[in-house]
Amino acid sequence: MSRIHKSFPDAVADVEEARRFMDAHPEAQFFELIFTSMAGVARGKRLRRDELIGAYEYGRFLPISMTVSDITGQDCGETGLVFGDGDADRLARPVPGTLVHAPWLGSDTAQYIASLYELDGTPNDLDPRTVLRRVLDRFAADGLTPVVACELEFYLVDAARTQTGGVQVPQLRLAGGERPQLHSAYGLRDLDDVSPFLRDLWAAADAQRVPLQGAISEYAPCQFELTLKHGPDALRAGDEAVMFKRIAKGVAVRHGHEATFMAKPFSDRAGSGLHLHVSVNDKAGKNIFASEAAEGSVELRHAIGGMKAMLGEAMAIFAPTANSYRRFRANSYAPIAPSWGVNNRTVPLRVPAGPAPTRHIEHRVAGADANPYLALAAMLAGVHHGLKNRIDPGAPVVGDGYAAALKSPERLPLTWFSALDAFERSETLHDYLGNRFAQMFACVKRTECERFHEIVSPLDYDWYLKNA
Repeated sequence: MSRIHKSFPDAVADVEEARRFMDAHPEAQFFELIFTSMAGVARGKRLRRDELIGAYEYGRFLPISMTVSDITGQDCGETGLVFGDGDADRLARPVPGTLVHAPWLGSDTAQYIASLYELDGTPNDLDPRTVLRRVLDRFAADGLTPVVACELEFYLVDAARTQTGGVQVPQLRLAGGERPQLHSAYGLRDLDDVSPFLRDLWAAADAQRVPLQGAISEYAPCQFELTLKHGPDALRAGDEAVMFKRIAKGVAVRHGHEATFMAKPFSDRAGSGLHLHVSVNDKAGKNIFASEAAEGSVELRHAIGGMKAMLGEAMAIFAPTANSYRRFRANSYAPIAPSWGVNNRTVPLRVPAGPAPTRHIEHRVAGADANPYLALAAMLAGVHHGLKNRIDPGAPVVGDGYAAALKSPERLPLTWFSALDAFERSETLHDYLGNRFAQMFACVKRTECERFHEIVSPLDYDWYLKNA
């Protein structure tokens, strides 16, 4: 294989990793190659056992159109990278440490995550993992290391849709066959009712070395939140979030349910978020955000300043679908304006309580439908931008962040169209993510947005057929 980019020395797994796995697991006969495109959907191939060594030695071909498909898998020819490029192949090469069993698919099935490369070994700049590495290179050049964690909310729903095409929470055997109806936030009985699912979820996560921590019942029936352990490898954190979503969906199917990471599956119930936690270590491994003061260090406030300044232009990444924008409502635990606060869940950028060494920021904007790699990249771009330019975030919000937002002239773009407009205008974000990636992302999401809004829905007829 030809050269790998000099800033990516550890990017590709060695073939010995595959040989060791096969020697240790003769029962493994099928191997799923997982590539996550900018739409955030896991796509790839299923390989037979005799193909794995070749996939590790050289890679497997994937068409470039896969990088610029919309969330449904449909080509976005407007990018010029489908027929205009001849839909040429690139190489998908395995990420170190991601070859693991997929227990919900059977004892004979494993998987690995792949990154995409040009045929000469250059990292493909449309691969979300490459985009995140590009941002991390900025920190490394300054002797800094982000420490991050992902916290994901999701719903368990019936595998079958309702007669009207909607969704409903499942009938739970341990709840006497009932469908839960109450909010029951933090309710232990709600966790007890899904114990078989949670046990299998944790077992699958352990089998894949995904550091999945405790579960809580969230602010709606059958809505749950689980946290992934924080660590100093943001790329691995992105991998773990992608792996966790796949685990949750696979285990749910085995239990007769669906795990949905839609941002807002129910109009009258809470939305689901992807909360990102971040601090930054210096060369000595010391947290530069640490401070006895509850609001953190000067560096923490500068990081918030950069994150706050870039929230609006990054909304298209944090909220990448039409459904994403249904989540942003006052008094909903989802933000409506750029602000920050200490120990305050009504603001998008929260400094949680805790001992001084653990001081960090919780970024509460992204929906659970966001691509984890891109959400981390956009958040960290804001952190780095704030640190480099020593941006003042202004005064923290005290009390009701929603009431403060109504009085503030600052607003987040809360429609898909306006978020895409803000993203396309952002020179700073394009610089961090890569100009070609930003152009292609905007093109794909603009195409997806237009396709979605072309469809005449049943609600159109309910509201307008007789009244217009």
